[in-house]
Amino acid sequence: MTISRRGLLGASLTLAAGGSGFARMVQAAETMPSSALVAEAKHEGALNLVALSHNWAFEPLMKTFSARYGIAIDDSNSEGSSAEELQAVRSLRHADRAPDCMDLSPAFAALGTQQKLLAPYKVSTWAEIPTEARDASGHWVGDYFGIISFAVNRKVVTTVPRTWNDLLKPEYRGMVAMDGSPLGSGDAFAAVMAANLASGGSVKTIAPGVEFFARLAHAGNLNPIAVTEPSLVSGQTPIVLRWDYLNLTSRDNAAKMAPIEVVVPEGAAPFGAFYAQAISAFAPHPKAARLWQEFLYSNEGQLGFLAQYAHPIRFNAMLAAGAIPPGMLAKLPAPDAYKAVQFASLDQTNAAKKTLSDLWTREVKVG
Repeated sequence: MTISRRGLLGASLTLAAGGSGFARMVQAAETMPSSALVAEAKHEGALNLVALSHNWAFEPLMKTFSARYGIAIDDSNSEGSSAEELQAVRSLRHADRAPDCMDLSPAFAALGTQQKLLAPYKVSTWAEIPTEARDASGHWVGDYFGIISFAVNRKVVTTVPRTWNDLLKPEYRGMVAMDGSPLGSGDAFAAVMAANLASGGSVKTIAPGVEFFARLAHAGNLNPIAVTEPSLVSGQTPIVLRWDYLNLTSRDNAAKMAPIEVVVPEGAAPFGAFYAQAISAFAPHPKAARLWQEFLYSNEGQLGFLAQYAHPIRFNAMLAAGAIPPGMLAKLPAPDAYKAVQFASLDQTNAAKKTLSDLWTREVKVG
């Protein structure tokens, strides 16, 4: 996965089943795949993956898995979309080169389940995965997530905003920007949903979030420029509302050019979204597919996502068990911010998008 490919959820943001925040989890014992599964997977000797970018966390994970188990990995269409992943399952279902596993947006994971394209499987760390981030039967399981954050260029911004209401202050005139319009951009939509939660709304409604941005625009603080990393670093858009993993990456990239601070807004549950792993119902290497899942949901696999600033789905359990290296935690926002993440269901997201399309252009006047 690259930043340009989907920005965690990309412009077609749709979120997974469930509406409650993360439940507190207390176990994170490392597990090992059974010797029988390892032997059967090695006997198959191959694993077909699809749409896993070689410019992101999956590349080192694939190399480690292949070297450890002697299983050759074929990763086709490495920058493909979720729609293309499911189409590959449909069109290649009887071929040896058909996909074994996929990394899907929850909307397409749900579609694949409905169309009986996905095989149920529950990894050994299943109990540590929040119920709102997994299909009850195991047809898909969230593997990593992100939340909306502020990236603040401290060369331009004297006082760093800590809450959503801080953004309304006169000192931030013309400074606050998103990644395009929430009518088409996934993380801009998520920013409105995050402001919504901070303004008394819930995942069942987005109207308070629209009202917040109407106030932000009326105050002259909302910058209409679609943000890029250069616009953040140059100070053209000095306060950026985006996924945390994007902002943290920009912070690191800009280290020698501008002091960027990444803030998870205080005083409200953060709004987040995730991607999900799934096994094809027609996998030509079903045992290798299951071993790959066990690897991704082990502590080692989950830390592979965190190394790229995408929070692993078992983050809270691993944190409680002391399974996350202190040096890695030091590069992240305070972990307590991630304990109450709110996700919206597909139905809730679709309803929010309809409300957004009805209200946004009428209520939010920029410029």
